[in-house]
Amino acid sequence: MRRLLAVYAAEARIGLQNQLQYRVSVFFQLLGFLIEPVVYLVVWRTVAEKAGTVGGYDVADFTAYYIVWTLVRNMNLALTPYVWEWWIQRGRVSDALLKPVHIYHRELASFGGMKIVWILLWIPIAIGLTIAFRPSLDPTWFEIATFAVAIWTGYVVRHSILFVVGLISFWTTRASALFEIVVALELLLSGRLVPLSVMPQWVQDVAAVLPFKWTFQFPIETLIGKLSPEEILVGLVAQVFWIGVLAGAIALIWRRAIRRYTAVGA
Repeated sequence: MRRLLAVYAAEARIGLQNQLQYRVSVFFQLLGFLIEPVVYLVVWRTVAEKAGTVGGYDVADFTAYYIVWTLVRNMNLALTPYVWEWWIQRGRVSDALLKPVHIYHRELASFGGMKIVWILLWIPIAIGLTIAFRPSLDPTWFEIATFAVAIWTGYVVRHSILFVVGLISFWTTRASALFEIVVALELLLSGRLVPLSVMPQWVQDVAAVLPFKWTFQFPIETLIGKLSPEEILVGLVAQVFWIGVLAGAIALIWRRAIRRYTAVGA
């Protein structure tokens, strides 16, 4: 465990240094990510102004939701199946197999280190959105502390989901097509598109038994005051549960995937 923690520290440091070299590029990438939430924000603010309250959210609630959404979205960026396809085609996996630490841990730590830069660059963006839209956001210290945990565990859950999907690349050259289906499900069932309370009840029921909502909506609602302390603790337990389930799936699929691995390249 001590050696694994040392690897995490080293990979996170490398990821951090990498992003510091390209901080201006990263800042403009973050600005690009604003298009999606700002569109959602304007639409649902308009709806709430006319309807008063939608799914328990008023204008101020929707505003707070989508501003916090921008941070959660950046925190949830992880290794995608597109990269796996390229790695296998170029033989990159062969290099990874020669290293003593599982690629899952190295990528998780590397992306984690990158997020430190993303968070720092997100702060001025959040200030600008707050000035422009004036959200109602007054979290307690408990909500802030649990949000700080939930946003990182949510990242681990999403990283694990995408890692499982990426491993399908060992069986097909088009795992990215499956990834697009997963993204579509995520949009509908995670709270990324709209808060789930706005969706039909059957969608909320389906979302309750899948891991997606614990990566997006749960961290957001933790900070904006939509959850009781008991509901927050239940959500943290659900995140840990899904991390365990996905870790087991990765361990099982990885062993079978490596037996099929054959490097090809251009």
